[in-house]
Amino acid sequence: MEDANQVNHTKKKKKHQSPEGQFRLELDTCSKNKDLSGAISLYKTAVLQIIRLNHYHYNALLYVYSSSKDSALEYGFRIFDHMLASGINPTEATITAVARLAAAKGDADLAFELVKNMGKYKISPRLRSYDTALFAFCQRLEADKAYSVEDSMVSMGVHPEEPELAALLKVSSEAGREEKVYSYLQKLRNYARCVNASTAEIIERWFCSSLASVVDSSNWDAGRVKDVILKNGGGWHGQGCLGKGKWVVCRSNIDSKGLCQSCGEQLVCVDIDRSETEKFVQSIASLAMKREVKSNFRDFQDWLDNHAEYEAVVDGANVGLYQQNFADGRFSLSQLDAVVRELYERSQKKWPLVILHNKRFQSLLENPSNQKMLEEWKARGALYTMPNGSNDDWYWLYAAVKCKCLLVTNDEMRDHIFELLGSNFFLRWKERHQVRYTFMKCNLRLQMPPSYSLVIQESEIGSWHVPLEGECNNETLRIWLCITRPRSCGHPAEVLANLEAPEADQPPYNISFSLYKPETSTTDNGLEGNPISFPLSENKITAVTGKRKEKNKSPSNLKQHP
Repeated sequence: MEDANQVNHTKKKKKHQSPEGQFRLELDTCSKNKDLSGAISLYKTAVLQIIRLNHYHYNALLYVYSSSKDSALEYGFRIFDHMLASGINPTEATITAVARLAAAKGDADLAFELVKNMGKYKISPRLRSYDTALFAFCQRLEADKAYSVEDSMVSMGVHPEEPELAALLKVSSEAGREEKVYSYLQKLRNYARCVNASTAEIIERWFCSSLASVVDSSNWDAGRVKDVILKNGGGWHGQGCLGKGKWVVCRSNIDSKGLCQSCGEQLVCVDIDRSETEKFVQSIASLAMKREVKSNFRDFQDWLDNHAEYEAVVDGANVGLYQQNFADGRFSLSQLDAVVRELYERSQKKWPLVILHNKRFQSLLENPSNQKMLEEWKARGALYTMPNGSNDDWYWLYAAVKCKCLLVTNDEMRDHIFELLGSNFFLRWKERHQVRYTFMKCNLRLQMPPSYSLVIQESEIGSWHVPLEGECNNETLRIWLCITRPRSCGHPAEVLANLEAPEADQPPYNISFSLYKPETSTTDNGLEGNPISFPLSENKITAVTGKRKEKNKSPSNLKQHP
């Protein structure tokens, strides 16, 4: 009975709807079901009943027509002409739908023209606006036209993503445009950390082709290539295909130290390049100046310029307050000292820089047992205290980027100040420079940056390593494409037999920090430090365990470990 009443209520509701309301309801149904005949019938009814159509109606109709077959194409263009004749300017969605109609009609040039002319309607194109023309040109192997679409995209601030780059890579490969293939491999490296299966297949086909085997550079300047890689932050050089002869393409694993198990190449942890670093420093300083007392931050900049280079910066508050959120919890200077001492030992007796609020510093000085340690840090240039009211985030981040060193903090850096910096290269910088830590049963463990980056890499001898999205042969080992010219690159013949790669004696070449210690690796893609034992007391610090190079006096002049 209740169902019958509901049906009657629905019928009465439909019966009392206006023609416009009824049209909207039926149009939504057609759009949802992609009902072409229903949409055509609705449009004819709207014209006969002189129903005033708006943006929503036109876009919904065009969506149905652009998703249908050839028989609907003319109706779609008729709708578009009717819209313009009615004095309704199209939206981005309108132009995108009409561009799809044009491409379905076989006129990719018209699809591109429609998008290029969006400006006259004062609307900006989106990535999807360009996709129709781009993919159509790529399918028809009209490479130069596809490149023109990309040029237009970039000029409008729209950048291609993996599907678009894969299509451009494929058309370049099939058209035999080796210089463009190399260019799009670099763009793909810059955009995608991992590639999907279809993109990987395109890459494989290119390197297995006869044309790829004749693209070579057998007499390159190895010194220049290495210099460019260092300037770029590691992981790529952009100098063109190196080596000579056929490529060997296989699927491989990378071990915890970053060694490819097929070719023996050492992958690296990729940093931001020098120009990006400088922009990053300037961006942090500019934002800090707007939000901090200018004189305070300028004083810090001057102080940092006049002190020795640091290999690590420590977020003092983050370390001192770690796991102190209990009833009697307080700032743990012993935790902070443990981090300072471990960094000091790892870096061959170089002091890290601790950033701390002056208010916190003065509070700690009230305990006489802390004075000697804190005064020594100050005298050694290992401690900078900020004025009251300052945001310490700006200070430790600026110092770490300016000094190109490691940053010890568990802060995920997701607050609003980090959002202001953008994520273009911020995430890459974090991966390369952030050191996380834990204290388990009074033992400090430093989790160093990963020994290699999960990103497409191009080596100084011309090999490529491409991580595949979601392809792992167990919980920790990801499958990579290994692409190399073993013989021309000087690899031994047994590499081709996929034998076990040799152990690495040194960290990746672009890891310049002396406190980076590969021998302490305990995770698949990262490093942890040796444990340091100490009591959770603010008055004294006792034994330190773990390997040490020398039994010199600890940096805080406290009791020496055995």
